[in-house]
Amino acid sequence: MAKKAPRRTAERILEVTLDLFNRFGEPNVSTTLISAELNISPGNLYYHYPAKDELINSLFDRYELALSELLNASDGVRDVEDAWFFLHTLFELIWQYRFLYRDLNDLLSKNRRLETHFQWVLKNKTTSVRAMLDGMSRAGTLRIDAREVDATATGMVVVLTYWLSYEYVRDPRRALEPESAQLALLRGAHHVLNLLAPYLESGQRMHLLGLAGAYGESGG
Repeated sequence: MAKKAPRRTAERILEVTLDLFNRFGEPNVSTTLISAELNISPGNLYYHYPAKDELINSLFDRYELALSELLNASDGVRDVEDAWFFLHTLFELIWQYRFLYRDLNDLLSKNRRLETHFQWVLKNKTTSVRAMLDGMSRAGTLRIDAREVDATATGMVVVLTYWLSYEYVRDPRRALEPESAQLALLRGAHHVLNLLAPYLESGQRMHLLGLAGAYGESGG
């Protein structure tokens, strides 16, 4: 059998950097630490990524691409089951790149590119949530006055964007550890979707309560 080609150094650098950023927070991870973790020289790291911001931007580009593809799926949401799956998948992507959300304000204050592109992220999240609400309305599972759609979509995006910060404040020592991820993501998906509870058709509202119970959502 032919030997597998070794992964390119640039790819390995990004994978290790993402892991370190997620574990310790971007402000606490230096290029020296990244080099040491990879067992390469700082010069080798700088050859591929001459500045720390280039590592951040490359990781953000990956997140942005994956997010764009995922948000397109909102058009297919028709009921609570679909919405639950969509939101949980969205939270899983956010978790995969959680350093962006953990240190969001700090990153935006230091990185002009992220500052402008995260405005795009918010805009597209909101557009996607509106599409989800529209699809559920057409399917008859949601009854919401058109005048309430914008405020409801904005509220859902705010919870999506700052949920991990809330989890961190609740339990700074454990909230962003991998073993805490599943319950944190389930709580987040439930609280975002719960904003639609007043507008859900009665059977769908009961289904939402059943989903929360089935997945062990404790309210948080």
